[in-house]
Amino acid sequence: MTDNARARKLADRIQVVVAETLDRRIKDPRLGFVTITDARVTGDLREATVFYTVYGDDEERAASAAALESAKGVLRSEVGRQTGVRFTPTLAFVPDALPDNARTIEDLLDKARAKDAEVREVSTGKTYAGDADPYRKPDDEGYEEDAAEAAEAAEATGAAGAAGRAGGDDDTDDTDDTDDTDGAAAK
Repeated sequence: MTDNARARKLADRIQVVVAETLDRRIKDPRLGFVTITDARVTGDLREATVFYTVYGDDEERAASAAALESAKGVLRSEVGRQTGVRFTPTLAFVPDALPDNARTIEDLLDKARAKDAEVREVSTGKTYAGDADPYRKPDDEGYEEDAAEAAEAAEATGAAGAAGRAGGDDDTDDTDDTDDTDGAAAK
């Protein structure tokens, strides 16, 4: 097995060689406007997958796929000649799904924009169900009263907790390392 860096370098070189050979040497009339988008080589450098796109409709894509399959031998021999590897990898041509995925994403984004515009249109002229800002601020009416009530409740809870601790029914663990007799006198 070889390292991944060598496989990546070989894949990049195969992509360039196949693209140049398609442009200069292959004169098949079925071959449309083909773009080699990517190439990947297995770790043992025995198989190469070449991804391509074709500009045009489904008929032109099918014709270009047939032309690539018929030119596979010429392309493989050219790859072997220009790369100089001991074993020339076999080539497999796979149509790249990237343009179709991009088209699908664009369609979804267009739908989302239309929904946003519809929501924006419905919400024009509408008001909030309550206040625009539902949170109270220190300068609001009744804020001081609510704060005073909260302080009184905290004091009442704190006083009850202190009474419980003084009575000895505290549920928390006592982690003080001092002697309990001296600690009780200090409290």
